[in-house]
Amino acid sequence: MNLNRLANPAHFQAFAGFLLPFLWAIAGLLIAAGLVLGLVFSPADYQQGDSVRIMYIHVPAAWLSLLGYSVMAGASAWGFIARHPLADVAAKSAAPVGAVFTALALLTGSLWGKPMWGAWWVWDARLTSELILLFLYLGYMALWSAIEEPARAARAAGILAIAGFVNVPIVHFSVNWWNTLHQGASVFRMGGPTIDTAMLAPLLVMTLGFTLLFAALTLTRMQTELLLRRARSLRLQVSAP
Repeated sequence: MNLNRLANPAHFQAFAGFLLPFLWAIAGLLIAAGLVLGLVFSPADYQQGDSVRIMYIHVPAAWLSLLGYSVMAGASAWGFIARHPLADVAAKSAAPVGAVFTALALLTGSLWGKPMWGAWWVWDARLTSELILLFLYLGYMALWSAIEEPARAARAAGILAIAGFVNVPIVHFSVNWWNTLHQGASVFRMGGPTIDTAMLAPLLVMTLGFTLLFAALTLTRMQTELLLRRARSLRLQVSAP
């Protein structure tokens, strides 16, 4: 795929219009299959019981909270380095999608924490750093809303996104760097997964489905953002003396 070709809004809109139906369909099928496998066919955990099924939503959401911010920061950096016209559009579009998945990860984590830890919230290293990640998302979106001129907004928000990326590895490695209540990695770890295949299969299916959903939502928002920018440009042309 030629990124320079996609710099043309018309080419990008055509590419996204072709790709999106496949993304929506595959994401929907995978999520439906993952939910059936996870909620119906996978066994209950011998310690956590049926509450373990929360992980089929929680783990993919947590993964996408990190992926979404990485996309946002990476696109912002690419905008500064390569001046690609779609870079800030991608970063701005990924932000609210990533923020929703981050909030979902925190919510499902709280639902799991109440029966397991006896509390809806604890100031655990993983939970606290994930909450900070949500605040970074919200701060990024607030900067875009506060600055009317798109180029200035992109610069200010991009600096915040790149600076805030330091929190991504902190979230990921927090369970290794500090003593926390949150369990350590059980899927993406050296030595391979430690959970049973009957639980791993639906978890991977859900993770792939959620990832494709993230891609579909971000591409859709990029299409909308380009249309809004086009409309803004036309309004300025009409109002110009």
